[in-house]
Amino acid sequence: MVLTRGRVDAVELEKYRSVDCEVLLPLLADYVKADASFVPIRDSHTHRWHLRVGDNEFELLTTGPKWFDTRRQRGGGGGIDLAMHLLALDFRQAVRKLRQVM
Repeated sequence: MVLTRGRVDAVELEKYRSVDCEVLLPLLADYVKADASFVPIRDSHTHRWHLRVGDNEFELLTTGPKWFDTRRQRGGGGGIDLAMHLLALDFRQAVRKLRQVM
């Protein structure tokens, strides 16, 4: 699955890009709580989460692999983007972290 020199092959990359955020949040954050009072407007599969990573608190909307940080007004798609955002990592560090937790 992994090529030499720490490169990420297409299969591994697709795995990280397609994973649902709901699966990753408990693996990346110190504290995760679903907002039970949230009622989605556009997509019934959207969820709102409150989480803490270190000293940082986040409020995320997730729909499958897509996410949006309502406080920082930033969004992305897939596990690599999510790990980079929550943990303040670069691409390589995010891949390394996902390899550890998945």
